[in-house]
Amino acid sequence: MARTQVAIIGAGPSGLLLSQLLHLNGVDNIVLERQSREHVASRIRAGVLETGTVDLLLQAQVGERLLNERLVHEGFALGFAGRSFRVDLKHFTGDAVSVYGQTEVIKDLTDARLAAAAKLIFDVRDVGVEGFDGSQPVVRYSHDGRTHTINCDFIAGCDGYHGVCRRSIPPGAAQSFERIYPFGWLGILADVPPVAHELIYSNHERGFALCSMRSLTRSRYYLQCPLDENLESWPDPRFWDELRRRLPTVVAEALITGPSIEKSIAPLRSFVVEPLKFGRLFLVGDAAHIVPPTGAKGLNLAAADVRVLYQALVEFYRTGNGDLIDGYSAQCLRRIWKAVRFSWWFTSLTHKFSEDLFAHRLQLSELDYLTGSDAALTSLAENYVGLPFERAAKRA
Repeated sequence: MARTQVAIIGAGPSGLLLSQLLHLNGVDNIVLERQSREHVASRIRAGVLETGTVDLLLQAQVGERLLNERLVHEGFALGFAGRSFRVDLKHFTGDAVSVYGQTEVIKDLTDARLAAAAKLIFDVRDVGVEGFDGSQPVVRYSHDGRTHTINCDFIAGCDGYHGVCRRSIPPGAAQSFERIYPFGWLGILADVPPVAHELIYSNHERGFALCSMRSLTRSRYYLQCPLDENLESWPDPRFWDELRRRLPTVVAEALITGPSIEKSIAPLRSFVVEPLKFGRLFLVGDAAHIVPPTGAKGLNLAAADVRVLYQALVEFYRTGNGDLIDGYSAQCLRRIWKAVRFSWWFTSLTHKFSEDLFAHRLQLSELDYLTGSDAALTSLAENYVGLPFERAAKRA
């Protein structure tokens, strides 16, 4: 039987980041992960980081490689009606975003935790969380053929949409809100130079396309596709041909193609559970919310949850004051719903939802208005780079 202050379920970016920040502030923790270390490190995920996320990684003392290798983007492009328009983030907000893959964030965090001899356990099975409605939560799990028990003060559920923590919430204690989108993203990774120095979000009558990158030599491209699309029906030549069709001509002509090294189809959904705190159990990241990848809010929202939770736990252990812990859910949800709104709006603006030509003309009209209005562009830029963080007020 083990004893710790905070048991963290899940060694994705939110679990590892929370573990590192708690460790640096003297709060003992154990991290459990269902998958192998190699599997976690190899998952291909988002790569656009808000400044607030970069700042948090620097606080966690894992930002040195990020600062050296990231690509700083001061804008992005909107493609529509055969043309490309650059949204100048720096001009409208004074801020920018950083391109640095989630796989790299995971590597930096994992290396830091292992260097500190962290209690980081991979390949666990049969995880169960109990007693979080009282003062002595318990986590049980199997590892190497043996059953183990952890007694703790708090449990952080950083184990994703399908994890055990949200499933362990008593019936009726939470409310879920969900929107399933009628399409997915077909994505490929290829070791070719990006078609542009910044991201391109393209609205086209055939469907949405996104040109992204992981580095100056590795590109990530996406096409909107039906949910029932067969991956095998998309050999590389078909993908590249379709991508060219959906891009402005000047962009399509600059596209460099090559063999894909990874190809997948991801469905799109919006999901939020309320509240995020159940006694001494907290939901963090994808366990609490999911947004479509349009606008790159998923990883950044998870980091924002961690920011609030680690500060609340550190305050509790330093002073005994639990006000920030009690306010965790409300503070996070205010930011979450703003990001959900932005992701829904940006997806609605750039994707094809039906064969309705009227709807497509409305999209083009809104894009035309957006790109001609400083007020509208400021709103878009503010949401894209990340809204300011609220400061939680302590109870009197």
